[in-house]
Formats: sequence, C-alpha cells, structure tokens
Amino acid sequence: MPRAYIPATISRQPWGMLLPLMALVAFGAAVLDSAAGGRFDVWASSHLVRFCVFMVMAMVIARLPQELFRKMALPAYGVLCALLVLVELIGGMGGGSQRWLNLEFMTLQPSELMKPGIVLVLAWFYSVLPVGETQNWRSLGPAAVLLGIPAGLVMLQPDLGTGLAITFGAVVVMFMAGLPLRWFLGAGASALVIAPIAFFTLLHDYQRRRVLVFLDPESDPLGSGYHISQSKIAIGSGGLFGKGFGNGSQSHLNYLPESHTDFVFSTMAEEWGMLGGTFVLGVFGLVFRWGLKVSLAAPDRFSRLLASGMTMTIFFYMCINLMMVMGLAPVVGIPLPWMSHGGSSMMTNMICVGTIMAVERWSRSAPKGLS
Repeated sequence: MPRAYIPATISRQPWGMLLPLMALVAFGAAVLDSAAGGRFDVWASSHLVRFCVFMVMAMVIARLPQELFRKMALPAYGVLCALLVLVELIGGMGGGSQRWLNLEFMTLQPSELMKPGIVLVLAWFYSVLPVGETQNWRSLGPAAVLLGIPAGLVMLQPDLGTGLAITFGAVVVMFMAGLPLRWFLGAGASALVIAPIAFFTLLHDYQRRRVLVFLDPESDPLGSGYHISQSKIAIGSGGLFGKGFGNGSQSHLNYLPESHTDFVFSTMAEEWGMLGGTFVLGVFGLVFRWGLKVSLAAPDRFSRLLASGMTMTIFFYMCINLMMVMGLAPVVGIPLPWMSHGGSSMMTNMICVGTIMAVERWSRSAPKGLS
C-alpha cells in the first residue's frame, strides 16, 4: 500500500523497533507457556494482555507534549516517594522483602516506577540548571538528594537490585548532563574502598550470601548456589539449537527456580539454544540502537537526557539479568524485559519506550537548527 494512504499517526511509529519488540513478547509468551507445562493461561496469556494494555499506554505517553513532562516531573517524583513510604508502612511481604502494594486489581511495586521517575526528575533538574553550573557542586547537591531519598527507601525494603537500577539511571543522566568526569572517577574509587565495609555492615545476611555464592557457586551447590548452578546447567545444555520447544528438563522437572521470572532466559536457552539467545539479544540491540539514535537527534537538553536515561534504564534491566543467569553477577532479582512474567516490570519498560517515542515525536516537530 502506498505510504500516502497510510495515516500519519500509524506511518510515523517506529515500526523498525516495535515489530521486533512484538516478536520478542510473543516469543516470551511461548517460553512462559512451556515453563508452565503447556498451560497457556497460567503465565503466557496475562503476559500478552499486559503488553497490549501497556502498549496502548506507551502510545498515549508518546502523544503527550514536552511541557507536560516538565510540569509533571516533580509531582510524579513526590507521589512515587510517598508510595515508597507507604510500602514501608503497609506494604506486602514476599521473599523476605516488603516491596508491594495490593491495589486489588493488581499488585504494584512502586520502586519499579521510580526507575523512569528518577530519570524524569533529573532530566528536568539539569534542563533548568544553566549549562555553566554543571561544573560546580550546585549541580550535584540537589541531584544527590533527589536520588538519595528513593534509593534509601528502596534499600530499606530491602531491594538491592532495584536500588542499584535507580542509581544507575540517575548516574547516566548526571553523566550525560556534563558533570566533570573526575567526579565519577572519584566516586568509583570511593566505592571500591567503601564496598568491603558496606559488605560487612550494611548488607543483609542473604545479600552477603549471594555475593559469596557469585564468587564461588560450587561452594554450596544445593543451598545458596543452587540458582546459579541450575541456571548455568540449563543454558549450557541447550547447545546451538536447543532441546526443542517444551522439552526443557530443568524447568519442567522443577530443577530451575523462578523459571518464569528471573531465570526465564535460562528456560528459553535450554529449549531454543544459542539460536534463541541470538534472537533475544538482536531485538534488544535494535531497541537500544533506536533509543540512542532518538537521544542523539533530540531537539533540546531535556529531551536528550530523558531519552538517554530511559534507554539505559532498559539496558540495565537486560544487562544485569543476563549476567545474573550466566553467573557473571550476583542474583539480585531483576527480571528480563518483555520476557519475564510480571506486571510492574512490563509497565516500567513500556513507560520508558513510550517516553522515547515522545522524544522522537518532539524531534520531528521541533524547528530545524534548535539544540
């Protein structure tokens, strides 16, 4: 069909990213169907329904004007901080952590929403800060407070993985805003010094065990090291082409814990092998390439920081999850975007996608030559 007959609203969508993303979600549903023993209604159906609902949400976000994003930055941040406090007061317990609010129609994890929330509020902060001010401490103090409040509340739950994800998104925005490189190098050096002290004084017992097991998984293969050991067995046994759909023994015989959430990539790799893994990585590569292109073409500083921060938030999800299931990082409970079963993580990632789509739309409507 000639492009002239396609409505502009449809033709201007980033289909080069959206179609592969839809294929990844459908592939994830197939993996979840297999993980449930062929019962589509257990996890796969809700996975697809959530994606459709949040895809509509992303389309709505993409139509919002930039001024609304700017105006909602601080109020949205305040609401999310209030929800994190509410979690401490009345939140539901699960897996030894207090992270969720029961809203009857869904279980909400406010810390997930703070990942795009911190990117939005810091992008707004650095967009109103004069460019010359980024080289002095006035550019760091308010940002540190904006980051410290939610990160501290999340660490209290305790949820180390989400706390690190929030911090990562904030640091990306700070770096892209032009803060001096020596500050980041100094912070990295300080972290190396503080890490051993924090390990023995700030981390909970289960968090310390995860780090020790990451360093030596075979030291407790039937205890703390069980997750990583079984995950590596599942991934390695898949070989090049996998065992075939529905033939994964690790998940079907319940050797692999959390086969539908944190370790869904291991479930997939056992049945689809390196071929399936290459497809998953290829789709993520397309998403990141699109997000970074949108960031580079953004019409102003706020848009540029917003798009880059949202893109790297998704990247952190993907990178840490894959490193975790392959034994390259401690198990911190971060799901794999668009494949793991879970409503809060799906909503967070689609908020990021919708925001990047909004920046892309702002770029098309911005006057040429604006920076």
